[in-house]
Amino acid sequence: MTDSPVSDSTTVTDASSAGGPASGASPESVATSPEVGAGSPGAAAINGTFTGGFTTLLGLEFVEVGPDRVVGRWTIRPELWQPYGIVHGGVYCGVIESMASVAGAVWLGDRGQVVGVNNTTDFLRAVRTGDLRAEATPLHRGRSQQLWQVLITDEQDRLIARGQVRLQNLTSTPSGA
Repeated sequence: MTDSPVSDSTTVTDASSAGGPASGASPESVATSPEVGAGSPGAAAINGTFTGGFTTLLGLEFVEVGPDRVVGRWTIRPELWQPYGIVHGGVYCGVIESMASVAGAVWLGDRGQVVGVNNTTDFLRAVRTGDLRAEATPLHRGRSQQLWQVLITDEQDRLIARGQVRLQNLTSTPSGA
């Protein structure tokens, strides 16, 4: 794995939209936090950045945010079910993409932005109720791409779904290059 320090100012970009910051938040709204270490926004800063967006619709809350691991949680509710009364697979895909995107963006820091180019999700156990936890960890972090694994577990620590997201690092090139 390529490992380099994260800068003092990190902008988190929603990788599912190849546009700008997730909710139009300025870089100042994603302030650094001593709870995670210099240069990494804390969970509170990330949660504030995503207010009102897709993660709010899912009920996803980031509880730990750092360049090597991101942890989130959410509570299952009927709005997240498919017609058979179990969690819709798209919920897992969306959570996995969100977790990997935040993790990749925090690691890349002010060197650029990340966008998702592939999301592969396996659904392993049906869930109807309860609280779920997602944890993103890196499998590869390189100059042009990153690969993150996300595991979703229930309150009994059973594996519910797992996913892998490949992110493209979008970095600016020097003028005239």
